[in-house]
Amino acid sequence: MNVDTGDLISVTDASNRGVSKLASDAEHGRPQVLVRNNKPVAAIVDIPTMDRLRRLDELEDDLRLLSIALVRTAADSGRRYALDDVLAEAGIDRDELTDEA
Repeated sequence: MNVDTGDLISVTDASNRGVSKLASDAEHGRPQVLVRNNKPVAAIVDIPTMDRLRRLDELEDDLRLLSIALVRTAADSGRRYALDDVLAEAGIDRDELTDEA
């Protein structure tokens, strides 16, 4: 989403303008970015834009998981290890693990 510098508005100006005007602007495709102390702190956008941003976040999470799975698949040699062998290599007694639980 591109934001025009004309869409930056101080919190004070937003308060003076009123919620109705800000909502109307967002509804008509003009999001507003609220600024406090010259730092963007919030955005007023329409619902379709908010839904799209949420969906993009979900897709980003899915893509991250997919990339991990692909890397693991590409690096998999096919060799598997028995749990007891791994524990022995690490110097862990399996009986002590079950006693602690």
